[in-house]
Amino acid sequence: MATTQHHTPGTGSTAGPGPGDLVAVPVRHWGRWITAAVALVGLVGLVGSLAKNPNLHWDVVGRYLFAGLIFDGLVTTLWLTVAAMALGLGLGTLVAVMRLSANPVLYGLSTLFVWLFRGTPLLVQIIFWAYAAALYKHMMIGIPFTTVTFVEFDTNSLLTPSIAALLALGLNEAAYASEIVRAGIQSVDPGQTEAAHSLGMKPALTMRRIVLPQAMKVIIPPMGNETINMLKTTAYVSVIAAHDLMSNIQDVYAQNYQVIPMLVVAALWYLALTTVLSVPQAWLERRYGRGTTRAARVSPLRRMFVGVTTTPFPATRNLKG
Repeated sequence: MATTQHHTPGTGSTAGPGPGDLVAVPVRHWGRWITAAVALVGLVGLVGSLAKNPNLHWDVVGRYLFAGLIFDGLVTTLWLTVAAMALGLGLGTLVAVMRLSANPVLYGLSTLFVWLFRGTPLLVQIIFWAYAAALYKHMMIGIPFTTVTFVEFDTNSLLTPSIAALLALGLNEAAYASEIVRAGIQSVDPGQTEAAHSLGMKPALTMRRIVLPQAMKVIIPPMGNETINMLKTTAYVSVIAAHDLMSNIQDVYAQNYQVIPMLVVAALWYLALTTVLSVPQAWLERRYGRGTTRAARVSPLRRMFVGVTTTPFPATRNLKG
């Protein structure tokens, strides 16, 4: 922001101008406008090229975009996302508390869990659970090291592709969610825990009523990113034919050989779903980001279309008072 000073002619006074003589002049950011124009021209050219490309077969895209088989896959994708995030968040919170425990056994087991499921590729885990029957043909619940068995299951019947996908996604997410929850818990001032203990609150009650509610400020924004990422990660379960969106897309283009148009259909639906999930995520980030930075309180749409900047004053302001 530049300022101009107005002097009264003929007075010969060397005194500085008064507050009423200062006028703010906006600084022109020509580089920003030029960069924006170049980016828009490139975007328009790319969109126009794709729209006119006959190899995309937009008629095929329109025919399958709202097909029943696609909606069946969307249902599976959505329930896998919700169920895997619920399993991951619940188990991840438990693992995070165990990792912060003074009990060496609980700490060791939780660390081993995170090391195993965070250190191996998700694709390997999905395939492992899908073919777990090759390792154990039957699953039994009974007394260890005895022949007493209460319940016995056939592994092939129990671990269907959907259940295998849920276990793989949920357990993998639990390893990452535990680190997010642990970071949130450690961000709370230890004095809060000490004050609660001094009032006679037990550790479990302190964690549930005092620590976790305050840790949500750190936990919720990255957990929103994990939810969006989980929605896209469900595409991996197509390798075991779990009948999700990507699995059904692959079934279609295996028959009509229209690979690119069908991938466009999948991309459009994933973009639509992630956009819907981005709305509550942005709201939660602004809500729990209050008191930190100004940008955290400004919605992305407002920053794009209203032109909000990080300067604390408007572009032009008359300081006359």
